[in-house]
Amino acid sequence: MESLSAPIRRGPVTWQGLLLAVSLLNFWSLPTTAQLAIVSTNAVKGNNAILRIHNKPPNATAFRWYRGKGANPNRYIATLTMEERRYKTGPAYSGRENINFDGSLQLKKVTLRDTGIYTVVVYLPDSKQEIGFGRLDVYKPVRVPTLIASKTTVTEHKDCVVLTCYTHAVSTQWFLNGMDLRLTERMKMSWENRILIIDPVRREDAGNYQCEVSNPISSAKSVPVELDIPPRCDLSCTISTVEVKPAFQENGSGCVITLGARGHVVDAQPLSLAMGMDRRTP
Repeated sequence: MESLSAPIRRGPVTWQGLLLAVSLLNFWSLPTTAQLAIVSTNAVKGNNAILRIHNKPPNATAFRWYRGKGANPNRYIATLTMEERRYKTGPAYSGRENINFDGSLQLKKVTLRDTGIYTVVVYLPDSKQEIGFGRLDVYKPVRVPTLIASKTTVTEHKDCVVLTCYTHAVSTQWFLNGMDLRLTERMKMSWENRILIIDPVRREDAGNYQCEVSNPISSAKSVPVELDIPPRCDLSCTISTVEVKPAFQENGSGCVITLGARGHVVDAQPLSLAMGMDRRTP
């Protein structure tokens, strides 16, 4: 058997050996325990909410809950001791809180004032402690928004339209004919996406507009508002052709004159002008 004090044999180090050494270092560097935390939760105003503990130690002996971040005695809610099943309340206890036997905190009929950070302290054997934080957000169900347009019948290439979605929700999305609205360079959003400005309008902007509002727990869509853009007839053009056809009328003869236009005429048909001449002598 070789002595432990024998000189170390030096030689080339293979890449497999380096990988093995790095793997062993990573294995021994892993944390022995995962970080304790409170699962952040969204709740509807008036409903019950439960704040659960993530990575809870299996050997917990007691749980103590606080409002706010940190173990502030003035914001202490309650403590549950597991062995004695003893329950103790603190200054921040309102009568709506209860600590379950799994350490989670239940709040009954939550209000908007319950929104905020919460802290839990988990007691372990040998006077050890772990602390975790999490957030509760309480929302009102969103109401159906009101959508109002500055105009509903507009002229193409001339008018501007302002669509306003009245809501207190945190998110607003726009729809045209039931599909997500694709913004163009003529469209602008303001007031946290609650106002849509189209300047100037074009024929492709016509249709039914809606706004959908939402928060993390609910959503609602407005009644459609129809934007009408009638065909535009621009008569500022140049007469290019004149066609005259004879026409016979009951009281005399006449003709039909058809004018052909050249220029910027939108959705216009050739103009016909009927002229009659009475050949009867007085």
